[in-house]
Amino acid sequence: MPASSTSTLSLASRLRDLGNAELAELLTLREVRDVRLRDFFDLADALLEPALIEKALSRLDRMTLAVLGAVGELATDTDGPSSARVATRVAALVPAEATVDASLHIARDLALLDGGANGWIPYAPVTEVLAAWPRRGLPGLDELLTEASPPSLAPVSASDSRFIDHVAAEHAFNSTNAVAELVAEIQREPARELARGGIALPESKRLSAAMSIHLDAVPALVDIASRAGLVALDAGIWLPTAAAAEWMLRPSGERWAHLAGAWFARLPADIQGLLAERAHATWGERLAEYVRWLYPAGGLWMRERALAYSRDAELLGVTANQVPSTPGAALLASGEDDAAAAMGPLFPPEIDRVYVQHDLSIVSPGPLLPRLDARLRMLADVESRALATTYRVSQSSVNRALARGETAESMRSLLSEISLTGIPQPLEYLIAGTAARFGSIRVGRIDEPTGAANEQGARTYITSEDATLLASVLVDHGLAPLGFTRVGPYRAVSRFDQDVVFWSLNEARYPAAAEDAQHRIILLERRRVARTVAAPTESTADAIVRKLRIGGESTSAETGQAWLERQIDAAIRGKIALTVTVAMPDGSSIDLQLEPASLAGGRLRARDRRSDLERTLPLRSITAVAPAAAE
Repeated sequence: MPASSTSTLSLASRLRDLGNAELAELLTLREVRDVRLRDFFDLADALLEPALIEKALSRLDRMTLAVLGAVGELATDTDGPSSARVATRVAALVPAEATVDASLHIARDLALLDGGANGWIPYAPVTEVLAAWPRRGLPGLDELLTEASPPSLAPVSASDSRFIDHVAAEHAFNSTNAVAELVAEIQREPARELARGGIALPESKRLSAAMSIHLDAVPALVDIASRAGLVALDAGIWLPTAAAAEWMLRPSGERWAHLAGAWFARLPADIQGLLAERAHATWGERLAEYVRWLYPAGGLWMRERALAYSRDAELLGVTANQVPSTPGAALLASGEDDAAAAMGPLFPPEIDRVYVQHDLSIVSPGPLLPRLDARLRMLADVESRALATTYRVSQSSVNRALARGETAESMRSLLSEISLTGIPQPLEYLIAGTAARFGSIRVGRIDEPTGAANEQGARTYITSEDATLLASVLVDHGLAPLGFTRVGPYRAVSRFDQDVVFWSLNEARYPAAAEDAQHRIILLERRRVARTVAAPTESTADAIVRKLRIGGESTSAETGQAWLERQIDAAIRGKIALTVTVAMPDGSSIDLQLEPASLAGGRLRARDRRSDLERTLPLRSITAVAPAAAE
């Protein structure tokens, strides 16, 4: 069996030949984060450390582990087994040779073995770690091959399926609505993320109330929304993304399918395959047993991983009581479109009519069509959300609608279209009166210096012909941070931008309107959208690759000599015999079988294994070195 240092030599050479992208991917997969690595020998040593090997093996399934063990068992000092020989050895577990070959390449890509068409060569440290498993209570090769898998998972009966679909649809509907309310709420007021992670408690309570869910469920649903690309962190606050606006206008079934599809797409490939194979059977404890069998070294890490994804599956109605629903099975087996088609009929039908009441409330007896819900939210606040939703119209909400481009006529038109009870007189008066007062305060931008000493540094002005209303603004403690300065009986200024002043007045329920330089009312868009494209940063893997390649910036002669010195130095430390190719004066070359003893002053001192003589060779005459063949 090749020695550990021989493995280091061959792995270092292989790593050196990888492209930058391949090398960075390997470092990421093997979770190498030590930026102190100086060269490829250091990296090879790190990859062959027992602790890092154990971590890599814990992520491998039983089939790949068995294939790795078979390669170690079948290899000799002079050659490695072919794919066919390995397939024969593991046939009890993996009958298909193509599957065995795929596992061999997986292990090779993880730098756990080497080789290919001419035979597979194990790395000695990997073989040693696997050989020690039985002493630690982990399965050896024979046990990996012979231990039977747990019994098949119990199939779901037709009657159970109907009940499961009912419960799953309820979960899916509630979670989809909760995510929609999350998007709407952080559009209104973003949520702050703590430096140590997680949303601040006051923010979580606000989101919990808006989403009509328990406080403990907020992080999971924020995670689901984030995976679906609907919300994102931007400078430490949670904001809706640009994609969220389009999602909010889609039918409920399509909204759900997007969330569920994103959940499935983000699953690791191994978990995807595992769940897809069990799309029509009970998961539960039997699934946990199967995970323990499939990943014998996975331990708590793999079980917690599976449990986290099964938790979200319950929230989304992919499963109910740990049994896949019909839409969930369609998602696992066929994808998002088929899942949407299966879930749509299970959701309550969307409606296009509401009851508008004299107390200024609007009741939707079922889920309102998303386009109507979006319009209604412009002129009313959501008071309660469930299967039936209650909206509340107020002077503040009507003022907000006017500020966003609605008019008294457009609001009446909407309500006439959707109301089963007409427009009650109190609501008619509220809309008319608020529209008449809208613009009593005008907010404009100061583009040029006015020359007035008391307006120096001001960016925004507010004006009102109602001196009493203007005085109310100036003494409002909630608006004190804007730092208003009165500069006339009907005018005040602030150093903040126009949009900040305008929306602050709007939220404080003042009838403010924005105006341009010609004093025409304009619409200010309030776009709070997360920047989802982060500034490019160098990953740890890329930084390590860049450092390893620094040696390549020197001349090829310098690089080649340094590489030879590192190979010889590794052989000296590992007491490895080498085949050394030496260039002769006449242009020919000879191969010497040497046991290197020392390297100093540009000269190699070694014992010639064939003549049993000590030789001293100038390093500049050596053109190549390789581990010596076994004798």
